[in-house]
Amino acid sequence: MNALIKKGVFSKFQQAVDRIIENHSHETTIAYELTKIQQMALENIKKQHDDKSVNLLHGVTSSGKTQVYIELIQEALADDQTVLFLLPEIALTGQMIQRLRKVFGNKVGIYHSKFNPQERVEIWQKVLKNKYKLVVGVRSSMFLPFQNLGLIIVDEEHDPSYKQQDPAPRYNARDLAIKLAHMQGARVILGSATPSLESFHNALKKKYGLVQITERFGGVQPPEIKIVNIKEEAKKKRMRSHFSQTLLDEMQATLNRGEQVILFKNRRGYSPFVLCGSCGYIPQCIRCDVSLTYHKYSNNLKCHYCGYQNKIPSNCTDCDSTNLIMRGFGTEKIEDELKLFFPEIHVGRMDLETTRTKTGFMKIINSFEEKGIDVLVGTQMVTKGLDFDNVGLVGILSADGLLNYPDFRAAERAFQLMLQVSGRAGRRQKRGKVIIQATAIHHPVFQNIISEDYGSFFQREITERQDFNYPPFNRMIEITIKHKDKTKINAAAFTFANQLEQKMPKCVLGPSVPPVSMVRNMYIRKIIVKLPKNAQRIREGKLHIQNLIHLFKTSSEYKSLVVQLNVD
Repeated sequence: MNALIKKGVFSKFQQAVDRIIENHSHETTIAYELTKIQQMALENIKKQHDDKSVNLLHGVTSSGKTQVYIELIQEALADDQTVLFLLPEIALTGQMIQRLRKVFGNKVGIYHSKFNPQERVEIWQKVLKNKYKLVVGVRSSMFLPFQNLGLIIVDEEHDPSYKQQDPAPRYNARDLAIKLAHMQGARVILGSATPSLESFHNALKKKYGLVQITERFGGVQPPEIKIVNIKEEAKKKRMRSHFSQTLLDEMQATLNRGEQVILFKNRRGYSPFVLCGSCGYIPQCIRCDVSLTYHKYSNNLKCHYCGYQNKIPSNCTDCDSTNLIMRGFGTEKIEDELKLFFPEIHVGRMDLETTRTKTGFMKIINSFEEKGIDVLVGTQMVTKGLDFDNVGLVGILSADGLLNYPDFRAAERAFQLMLQVSGRAGRRQKRGKVIIQATAIHHPVFQNIISEDYGSFFQREITERQDFNYPPFNRMIEITIKHKDKTKINAAAFTFANQLEQKMPKCVLGPSVPPVSMVRNMYIRKIIVKLPKNAQRIREGKLHIQNLIHLFKTSSEYKSLVVQLNVD
């Protein structure tokens, strides 16, 4: 090679090559014209921007919120400002990027956790040099070095994925977006069909501007929602495995029309636990206080907390019986059983297992869009803002599991998930159908979903929050204490709670043992502090907690404790 270079056959030079290849078309298309309702929403947002830096856009599912966002982005770019477009899930970025690039071409950059560190550095440099005028990303994109940031759009602002849980810092990207906008003098649009109670409460209190779109784009009717009582179906012998006959009949009719189906089950894996039919033993994780989930594709028992895996035993490790029974069901089992009921169809699955790679999400979404998949089975990933033309039916399996959860936001989360996934049905001139399988069919949340009545749901939930001193009326600080020694953690948790109670009487709950009391060989205890929304009380409360943690960390007895804080 060197000899050929010397002879002048080859020339040698250095060139910087991007790892991120911009392989999309440079051609852009003109955005669609807004409908009258969208135009009114846009004008209302502009009016309110004069005295409200944050606006909540509450538009029903499939109301065309994205088109309103595009108009606002165009105006910001015309003023030479940078725009940040936040999405809750990586699954959504691909579809949204395709739509935005049709309008804005190479001005659009993308940022999420599936990029490797070297690719992230390149995106960082491009944002710093102002090469990307519009950045679409998940919560971590908040920390990019924006130049002249003018607008932040937080799409699906209600989504819990915006909250960073582990590791620290534990922040909510929606709240941080408002803080970042305040620092840079930018405006914020929070968009959702099912706003979080906190955001809607702030809008009603005039802290945020509120703009509502009450009709679907193109005048399409909301989907017809039907609740099937699986207890009654079982009595009439109309349950076939985990599917009611009603759901199977509707699926058959939908598939016969050449339309597609989405089935939602918020649990991955094949079976949540394996039970010995003779002695009742359930295989447990060796490091966590949870049962192991069976995954058929790998024939493994797996812990969803620490990742521990073990081959499924052929007999019970307690009594040696071979009578092992699979209990419950997840997305993998639904996918497996659908092939028995509908052998001719193509079934796709979207959960953590099938979307581990960088392109995993888009492969499934593109295949579904191109009608390569007839039935898409998924966890909460399928509920979020995806836009498919040909979905005629949405099925929600065991909806009660969403409600029966030890969390003050359980009803809100269930309402949002079910209404959001219902919104995937019947877009583009066709009315869709939704079948919800449940046992507690008279629960008020189901009635609110059938009537798509966010107002009634909000009033009931916000009254409960006020009665029991939950956010948005109080600040709630969860203190998690972890240690490998059970005796030591119990003593430490009681000491910590008692000292807090002395400083903040009637504000401390616990210590309590959480439903999952041990993860990765660490015992867990929780203490809740509820502070009234009074600036001085909050300041004092934070100071007491910080001083107490410092005291524990410097004492010889408790310095090995792990103490974590999580606010609201």
